[in-house]
Amino acid sequence: MSLCACGSTKNYSECCQPFINGSAKAPTAEALMRSRYTAFAVGEMDYIYKTHHESTRKELDMDGVKSWALNSEWLGLEIREVSKGTAKDTEGQVEFKCKFKFNDSEQSHHELSTFKKEAGEWFFVDGVMRNNTVRRVEAKVGRNDPCPCGSGKKAKKCCHQ
Repeated sequence: MSLCACGSTKNYSECCQPFINGSAKAPTAEALMRSRYTAFAVGEMDYIYKTHHESTRKELDMDGVKSWALNSEWLGLEIREVSKGTAKDTEGQVEFKCKFKFNDSEQSHHELSTFKKEAGEWFFVDGVMRNNTVRRVEAKVGRNDPCPCGSGKKAKKCCHQ
């Protein structure tokens, strides 16, 4: 037995596999998110297609998705935030970040995904990329500000040259 790729610490056979093989339905948006990540990791592209909502399915480039997924090494999933998406809800959002290696380069994908539940089944609708904005800890030094090195000169005439 092997651990599930979704990061749950459960065995694959007791975690995402029942959703992927169709013997069970994901009870929550988060469970669907985790199982979709796992499907990418284990190459189950039919599951990706089946769990994509019909309203946005036509936008899905399955050849491209399959090539990307099968040529990537999946390194981990982190669920950042879940909004709604419980067994009682019909809509939900899951913010996640995953890491993978593609073309020998480690990369990350940070997304806010939207899910809908119809006839008791959750579907992925779409996702919005989240940028990894870098925030300054220190104030930005302008050209005409005193140089932070303490020389007494303007930054443009000192360390900013």
